[in-house]
Amino acid sequence: MKALRFSERPFLLFFLVAFAFFFQLGNAPLFDLDEGAFSSATWEMLQRGDFITPYSNGTPRFDKPILIYWLQAASVSIFGINEWGFRLPSALMGSVWVFATYLFARQQLGYSAACRAAAMMACSLGVLAISRAATADALLNALIALTMLDIYRYSEKPLRTVLYRVFLWMGLGVLAKGPIAILIPLIVSFIFFLSNRRLRSWLLCLFNPIGWLIFLAIVLPWYMLILYDQGWAFIEGFFLKHNLSRFSSTMEGHGGNLLFYLPVVFLIVLPFSGVLITLISTGRTLWNNSFNRFLVIWFGFVFVFFSFSSTQLPHYLLYGSTPLFLLMAPKCSSLRNRWLAYLPGILFLLLLVALPELLKMGQSHEDNAYRHELLTLGIHSVDLNYRILTGVTFVFATGLLLLPKHLIARGLITLGILQWVAITQGLLPLAGNMQQQPVKAAAAQAKSLNETVIMWGINMPSFTVYSEQITPRRFPESGELVFTRADKLKQLGAHSPLFTHGGIILTRKQ
Repeated sequence: MKALRFSERPFLLFFLVAFAFFFQLGNAPLFDLDEGAFSSATWEMLQRGDFITPYSNGTPRFDKPILIYWLQAASVSIFGINEWGFRLPSALMGSVWVFATYLFARQQLGYSAACRAAAMMACSLGVLAISRAATADALLNALIALTMLDIYRYSEKPLRTVLYRVFLWMGLGVLAKGPIAILIPLIVSFIFFLSNRRLRSWLLCLFNPIGWLIFLAIVLPWYMLILYDQGWAFIEGFFLKHNLSRFSSTMEGHGGNLLFYLPVVFLIVLPFSGVLITLISTGRTLWNNSFNRFLVIWFGFVFVFFSFSSTQLPHYLLYGSTPLFLLMAPKCSSLRNRWLAYLPGILFLLLLVALPELLKMGQSHEDNAYRHELLTLGIHSVDLNYRILTGVTFVFATGLLLLPKHLIARGLITLGILQWVAITQGLLPLAGNMQQQPVKAAAAQAKSLNETVIMWGINMPSFTVYSEQITPRRFPESGELVFTRADKLKQLGAHSPLFTHGGIILTRKQ
């Protein structure tokens, strides 16, 4: 029987994406800080009935615009207040992102390369992570990809409907995360059209009145309503702090340097880092082709822009990851070095196999009370199922080295699936049990006591979701319940513990 190939059975891509993004989507607790922050703001939105200003524990949350909260609110209203409901919008938008890339690549590269590019995206470490996370990043990446792909379509065939879609996607992107959704398309398209000596065409697009009417019709209503509701506080909190200040100064300890994203780019495309190395080795020839040049400019701008940003987070580079998969997909079929192809993924799986021992090493050198108990819980959470799962996926991945060289492309997709299994069925449940299960258990006990709880010395907003009550963040008064962590107890003073597990403390201040 002829082996199934993505190039001949595109419907297999649908099942791959469905499993990658949706299978056991709620099998791990909400992770703090990001998932907890978005989910708590959505929960509070539903409690308040205020669908204009997001709040987190009674305080306006200006970190991100409103679109992701609306989508999460709609989801949990249908599926209930649970991890699946909060993460569903990201899984859906991750799917849109992958299939939009597939449809575009099918036009530009053909069926085989298109299926390969989409399959690589779905299995890659970076795309997989944010498409299963209750944050705004999968939504933004999908909208940036839709914008950029339509920009290239318009450059090839200037149809008004395509141009209007560009403004539509940009408007939704600004409603999802802010100015970055318009900055990337504008700068990249300017450089690309300039490189093709079509600056006049770019200017005509830029000053298209109908396009801007579409954009403003999407963006203005909510921005005007929240300005009316919050005034200068929104401008200062959203535009000045969470947009301009993220570039000009380090926020929340997420600093870096000009070389920060060099290793990150290889991590987000795991296990396909070897293909990326092959692509870089042929980089000089990419500029000569208009299609490749557009993709290089897209990734290059994102890489350079965020390298100079004072606040640096790994997922920022995902805004420029789509062109990498489009550039890497055709290279898979010509890759003949099995070690280069498989070794990055094999080493990552080996790291997961060795994780229990690494946790023990970390625990033996950790003096901080909270982190010591966290690592202790992680060690105790490693069970036989984890060891078997990671061990088997590692053995199968190593076995790919025995495949003939002409099967490397299919072997890489297999490696991606093995990585997905190890992460979603092994790593994420372990990390959830280690970091978040104590928070969830403490919240359940707090909920049963039916008292106001003060969050102090800790920032884990998922506690708000699980306890189903607003948890003010301040120093507690005598007699109040306190949600904190083990290394803050000395500063808290006299107290009576009610719950202690994994470094998480629920106690009553004396």
